[in-house]
Amino acid sequence: MTPNSPPLPCAIWALGFTSLLMDVSSEMIHALLPVFLVTTLGASALVVGLIDGAAEALALVVKVFSGALSDAMGRRKPLAVLGYGLGALSKPLFALAGAPGWVLGARLMDRLGKGIRGAPRDALVADITPPTQRGAAFGLRQSLDTVGAFLGPLLAIALMLLWANDFRAVFAVAVVPALLSVAVLVWGVQEPDRPAAAASTPSQPPWNRERLAQLPAAYWWVVGLGAVFTLARFSEAFLVLRVQQGGLGLAWTPLVLVAMNVVYALGAYPLGWLADRVSHDRLLLAGLGLLVAADLALAHSGSGPIAWAGIALWGAHLAATQGLLAAMVAHTAPPDLRGTAYGLYNLASGGAMLVASVLAGWLWDQHGASATFIAGAVFACAAGLGLLLRRPPTAD
Repeated sequence: MTPNSPPLPCAIWALGFTSLLMDVSSEMIHALLPVFLVTTLGASALVVGLIDGAAEALALVVKVFSGALSDAMGRRKPLAVLGYGLGALSKPLFALAGAPGWVLGARLMDRLGKGIRGAPRDALVADITPPTQRGAAFGLRQSLDTVGAFLGPLLAIALMLLWANDFRAVFAVAVVPALLSVAVLVWGVQEPDRPAAAASTPSQPPWNRERLAQLPAAYWWVVGLGAVFTLARFSEAFLVLRVQQGGLGLAWTPLVLVAMNVVYALGAYPLGWLADRVSHDRLLLAGLGLLVAADLALAHSGSGPIAWAGIALWGAHLAATQGLLAAMVAHTAPPDLRGTAYGLYNLASGGAMLVASVLAGWLWDQHGASATFIAGAVFACAAGLGLLLRRPPTAD
């Protein structure tokens, strides 16, 4: 933020802390879940990939409908509250899971909540924030979200050590920050009034050809770009499995997500601020370069300095690209279609995430961990080549 820039709205901070608390809860579970599935429930890497890919894909697909519904309603917050509430209700199910199918059900409910809240929340960030500060706003929200993403694993480590690797007890404690997250959203965020022009427009069905035709070519280019990026970035569950395979003890495996998310949190806001001032293409290419380096490091080793460097580079890649892509959607979509725009963007990314995670698990089982990360590097290089060869259309 420059000295003359106004401060970001307080509601952005409240949304950030809502995300932080939910991520503390979710990452207490997710940091341990791959190892819990493999060591306690006897799942294979392919099953881990299927569960994680299906759950994340569901979240991204549901964002299509929740985003469009928020546009039709003219309100974002009620859907966000519903989504965070479902996330909180799913947490006790992980502690009760006795088979991989139970975990799948809990993950699907959790990610259903994420899907319902995601597009309305992102559209709410764009609605609240002046256009010249959107990169910073998305970066700040993502940074606070990511603080939760490393505090959760740290808490999981402490509880695992305290309770002698009792996965289920840790999962039960995760209910508390999830409930606090819902409370902050309910009482800390006031939705802005709908613009007069939009308020005077009769309510339309969320889906029709005329509304979709209003989305410009520049927006669809961002959708395609985001899908290719997601295809190159499979689930972080495979980072956890990689270092556990490399010899890291069960109680310490959450350190993988701690290390990744510390880098992510430190970089998300400054790189979001930078995204308001530099070429988006250059920043995206830099992020892809970081992802390629991360994949190659993890393909080489699952332990020692090289593996941990790969994990840090993975976090740096997320910081450089995720907030930027969200801001690019806001810049290219009409204001009254932002919820729909985020939903469609996430639908494309959801399909790519499912394909990427299933492929990663299959490669792991059939050819070993190194093959999974080499494939990720190849997809990232392909995305970078496409970015270099194709010029994006200008926004209408």
